[in-house]
Amino acid sequence: MLYYLFDYLESEFNLMGASVFRFISFRAGMAALISLLITVTFGKYLIGMLRKYQLGEEIRDLGLQGQMEKKGTPTMGGIIIIMAIVIPTLLFAQLENIYIILMLVTAISMGSIGFLDDYLKLKKKNKDGLAGKFKIIGQVSVGLLVGLVLVFNDDVTVREFTYKSVNGQIISSFSDVKALITTIPFIKDNELDYHSLFGFLGQFDWVLYVLLVVFIFTSVSNGANITDGVDGLAAGTSAIIALTLAIFAYVSGNVTFSQYLNVMFIPNSGELVIFCTALVGACIGFLWYNAYPAQVFMGDTGSLSLGGIIAVLAIIVRKELLIPFMCGIFVVENLSVVIQVSYFKYTKKKYGEGRRVFLMSPLHHHYQKKGIHEAKIVARFWAVGILLAIFSLVTLKLR
Repeated sequence: MLYYLFDYLESEFNLMGASVFRFISFRAGMAALISLLITVTFGKYLIGMLRKYQLGEEIRDLGLQGQMEKKGTPTMGGIIIIMAIVIPTLLFAQLENIYIILMLVTAISMGSIGFLDDYLKLKKKNKDGLAGKFKIIGQVSVGLLVGLVLVFNDDVTVREFTYKSVNGQIISSFSDVKALITTIPFIKDNELDYHSLFGFLGQFDWVLYVLLVVFIFTSVSNGANITDGVDGLAAGTSAIIALTLAIFAYVSGNVTFSQYLNVMFIPNSGELVIFCTALVGACIGFLWYNAYPAQVFMGDTGSLSLGGIIAVLAIIVRKELLIPFMCGIFVVENLSVVIQVSYFKYTKKKYGEGRRVFLMSPLHHHYQKKGIHEAKIVARFWAVGILLAIFSLVTLKLR
């Protein structure tokens, strides 16, 4: 909104300094600042409201150190995260941009699903919350919407450059085309065309692409949800990933940097930097209250939306094949649960008694069972997350 206001003031009244709102870097910085201020300033009021309405976490005794002390800690703090993402985006981004619209829809819709789940658990005293099948239906529905928009919306394009020699001079031209292509890390000619991969389906090859989007979306969303198990882990990890995606979005949306780094140029994707920095600010601000010892938990309201947002951002900037590295913490946490459950069922069927690979899953609980303090676990996971982020960014140049 402020973007349009200052654009109008510059064009009509030549207001001094209004042109600064044209720069993505300025608007991104302001989005991060406003997002941080929203979470830090209004976070305490939200915590007070959650306490007032007795929306505190119900804790199952799993025998973890310090676990029962958290009983009654307000949850559903993801509300403030979503507010701190949406408000700065509305203020500083170009709202007609298809990618911004898609990100806002993703954040609000996934936040709504998580909110309903938290509400049923806490206010209605339904320990299971939203039934698993309905949660999956919600995730799949949002994933389908994202996939279909990316396939059929005319504003979702990539830029193809062609070069020819005319009288000894190199002349370049370009065209913006619809293409289901992505980036393969560490490969020199690093573009994978999904049309060629799924070509056996003919004109319906987009169907498998949409299903792939749904799979990525639900996997990352659930991975973030599972990671949200100790104070500050999901928020800190999400902030690291969001900053990485902000860099990818800036490079992919800037024709100069994309050509210099030989990265796919995606028209209009630069606006995503504003959304990403708002996400970084929201996560860091939330840590003000969520770091150990946590005064509030994000609940499914926050974790489901964070995972969904990260998945869609990665897909839009054509970096979904980097998710196993970039979102490595989410992936490992998710895999630890899958491995634990699968091995337990296998050994129970084979030996009549279920056995475990980990002391407890997800993985962070395994380390808690080993007696490591949760603050140290979170710090180490953050360190690994930073290393994975650096490794992901290195793919911009290392091929």
